[in-house]
Amino acid sequence: MKTFVIALSMMWLCATNLFGYTERNLLVNRMNKEKLSRTLVMDQKWVPYPDYTDRQGWNSFFGSLKEEYVRRGEAKLDYEWKNVRATDYLAYERSGNRKTMEDPFDSNNRAIADLLLAELAEGQGRFVDALIDGVFHACEMTSWALSAHLIVQPSHRSLPTPEYPVIDLTSGDLSSLLAWTHYFLRSEMDKINPEISRRLRHELRTRTLTPYVENDAFWWMGRNYNGGMLNNWTPWCNMNVLLTFMLMEDDRDRYTHGVWLTMESVDKFLNYIQEDGACEEGPSYWGHAAGKLLDYLELLSLATGGQVTIFDTPMVRHMGEYISRSYVGNGWVVNFADASARGGGDDYLAYRYGKAVDSDELKSFAALMHQGKTPNSGRDVTRTLASIAIMQELKGTEAKHSHRPLTWYPETEFCYLTTDRGVFLAAKGGYNDESHNHNDAGTCSVWLDESPVLIDAGVGTYTRQTFSSERYQIWTMQSDWHNLPLVNGVSQPHGKQYKATEVKAARGHFSANIATAYPDAAEVKRWIRSYTVKGTTTRIQDAFELKKTVAPNVVNFMTWGKVETDRPGTVHITVGDVKAALEYDARRFELHIDTQPLADPRLANVWGKEIYRLSFRAKEQTLKGNYSFTLKRL
Repeated sequence: MKTFVIALSMMWLCATNLFGYTERNLLVNRMNKEKLSRTLVMDQKWVPYPDYTDRQGWNSFFGSLKEEYVRRGEAKLDYEWKNVRATDYLAYERSGNRKTMEDPFDSNNRAIADLLLAELAEGQGRFVDALIDGVFHACEMTSWALSAHLIVQPSHRSLPTPEYPVIDLTSGDLSSLLAWTHYFLRSEMDKINPEISRRLRHELRTRTLTPYVENDAFWWMGRNYNGGMLNNWTPWCNMNVLLTFMLMEDDRDRYTHGVWLTMESVDKFLNYIQEDGACEEGPSYWGHAAGKLLDYLELLSLATGGQVTIFDTPMVRHMGEYISRSYVGNGWVVNFADASARGGGDDYLAYRYGKAVDSDELKSFAALMHQGKTPNSGRDVTRTLASIAIMQELKGTEAKHSHRPLTWYPETEFCYLTTDRGVFLAAKGGYNDESHNHNDAGTCSVWLDESPVLIDAGVGTYTRQTFSSERYQIWTMQSDWHNLPLVNGVSQPHGKQYKATEVKAARGHFSANIATAYPDAAEVKRWIRSYTVKGTTTRIQDAFELKKTVAPNVVNFMTWGKVETDRPGTVHITVGDVKAALEYDARRFELHIDTQPLADPRLANVWGKEIYRLSFRAKEQTLKGNYSFTLKRL
């Protein structure tokens, strides 16, 4: 039991924001609750899509994509709805495996989405019976929350209880999906049996609308904010709750109260994050953080007839443009924290964001990322419909993307340096208790001609351990497996007090004192880590002063390329067609290479079967010193 209570406290990696919580309250300052009540668009008249029976409207909406969505639905006509067994939930407790429960549940939800979109596209009732099966199958489940998230129940266990409805990311997504199903097909289902839509209304109120209003214990709401962390959960969950209110609630007072609570909650998220707009969770989470904020704000604007909107706020614009500025090229992105180095963001989402904030940069970037794929956001029908609506605009946009010599996020302390000769360096200051945190204050990644050479491994498949007190036993989370020094034999620990200080950024240069990211046992007074880029060269320097010497310092660098060490003083690294040399003083360092096998598919799909740690162990222990490493494109 103790393990699960600890996991409960760690699941969202609660932290205190390094730079403070700022009471911006961007939403509630735009409109008070009384005016909101008068402003809300009632009776679903805000819906921007055709009625189910408007065949001409849907034919125009889907256009040439109609048959593809119909084919997807046809593939699910004989779908066998998967049972999520009690032992599937218990797998999270027993082995830490989340996917045993999540995979069949997600498969069912995606089937409902495919069937709904197919029925909207075709409109002949052919998919309605299968949808009814899916709807009732979902309604018969005790909970729509994931086993990993059910530990917020009073029992702190992973088997769901009907007495405590949990609103999490997936329960919210399913609420939205079923609310759309009810809205579009209620009349058709009522012709078959009115109990279907009645049951849907009951479950959506019981599982989502009522607990959202009456239970303020969910951490992501921020209602009892006490300096803890808020992350992508807050806009994501609130977006789904808002949509469920918009589609299911016809009482003006209850509707107003629900919408107002979502505004207060999303304001807490906007108060927590930094004004520079960087996503400290990394690009993999941009679609869940800034992207879900976009979804939420678009819905709020529809709900209020355009009266509540903050798309003109610079901070909101910066949040969107973070994804284009974090894109290196050739599918690679800057991947601090739990983000993957592969990605680039949802092209449809990026275009929608660019359109909302009037950013040509984002729209052109979205066009660059567009591969012509049909919009498909899985169980997220809200996003799929929104993507279809802008698809032709996206296709007609010129693709363009360029790097700035310096991109600097002063509050989050992310810095990107580039040269016109193909160097892209990403460095960070920050602190070791960020959202999806790795102990990595002061680390860097380096790409040459859009190929990663010095890397951040990222994170493996999530298990119970990932969001528990055992998180930092995982090698990917440790500073020893980032491009950082081991000071006096000591690594960076987890904790908000372990942070970079004196962080500076300028064109071609970044520096930070990372001594403050190490504990007292490191016996370090000062350690200035600096990065300088010029032409095809990156220079990495350490200037340090220790209180005393305890053990040899070790400077680690991570890579995935072919490594050759035939000549002392130079490590040759080959990544595809890119050949580089990492130069060091062989008189001062002894080089050791560790091979890290990658059995986890989430890591192996990015880097292959293994990656390498180049560990430069100082031959001499000194109280003061300077280390220098130079990475050159050959």
